[in-house]
Amino acid sequence: MAVSVLYGNGVSWTVVPPYDPSCYLCPGNKRAAGEVNPDYVNTFVFVNDYSAVKEEQANYEPPDRDGITFASSHNLTLADLPPRDIIPIINTWTDLYTAHLSPSSPLAKTASATALPPSSHNTGATHPRTQYRYMQIFENKGAAMGCSNPHPHGQIWTTSSLPEEPAIELEQLKSYHRERGGCHMLKDYAQLESDQQERTIFENAAFIAICPWWATWPFETMIVSRQHRRALTDFSAEEVSLLAEIMAEVTTRYDNLFETQFPYSMGVHQAPLEGSEEEIECSHFHIHFYPPLLRSATVRKFLVGYEMMAEPQRDITPEQAAERLRGCGGALYRKSTAGRQ
Repeated sequence: MAVSVLYGNGVSWTVVPPYDPSCYLCPGNKRAAGEVNPDYVNTFVFVNDYSAVKEEQANYEPPDRDGITFASSHNLTLADLPPRDIIPIINTWTDLYTAHLSPSSPLAKTASATALPPSSHNTGATHPRTQYRYMQIFENKGAAMGCSNPHPHGQIWTTSSLPEEPAIELEQLKSYHRERGGCHMLKDYAQLESDQQERTIFENAAFIAICPWWATWPFETMIVSRQHRRALTDFSAEEVSLLAEIMAEVTTRYDNLFETQFPYSMGVHQAPLEGSEEEIECSHFHIHFYPPLLRSATVRKFLVGYEMMAEPQRDITPEQAAERLRGCGGALYRKSTAGRQ
């Protein structure tokens, strides 16, 4: 049961218990399909019980849809997790991605042999019956983004074709690579933003978080690998730690901005599971965050009217958004506020 709490300084949020007996993702609980979850600690991979698309359709090849919990506690989000607890999430993503790689992919030659975590009962995903083309890893956080269960979790959809957004990006990455003598667009862009420091939110030795100049959403953010890394399989253990750090930084700053559980849709873009050598080589790992909030915890942006029929409009500039997010670092607001009560 969730309880709304109002503190004396006007800060409020909904307190969620660490365990909910009615939650189908908590350890030991029964899921919608009747299976019982194991007593997992960090991540748990499961078959999506609530498919967004009905599979029994003529001339339709459904994607493979899995879910992944981020923690066993019902009341945590990525913003609540220290980087060391985000590392198992990234490692599980990597395991799933590696398990689905085409044997003919250049990435398969360098990726470590893997299997799904022992806590997962979804063993069928380790050896897919069909070679998929693309894996989309994503998280919808908050009811505003259609998430009905607050238990921290994301989804992994693997498809037989290359989805529209990654396909458009990949075409531009390939064109840049050909036209610039083998240079990589997002590596060059990461360096440009790091040099200018106008739209940078946070950076470390391996990654940079920016509000891109083309952003549609007010506080849209992108995490980009500073070096050319095609996919999760290219990262060293140190780079995984630095990715966990910057993910914690972005999500904490989001929550601190309006002192609320900041909703967003987050998605990983990386090399296809199966593709030509050019497609794999030109791919560049990055993560998109699309958050809807505009002026406060209750005022959001809507893409309607002119923005739907003509083109999106900026409510604040990317430079203004980055400046505000830069100023929201430090301890997570609900931890520091609760400690002062």
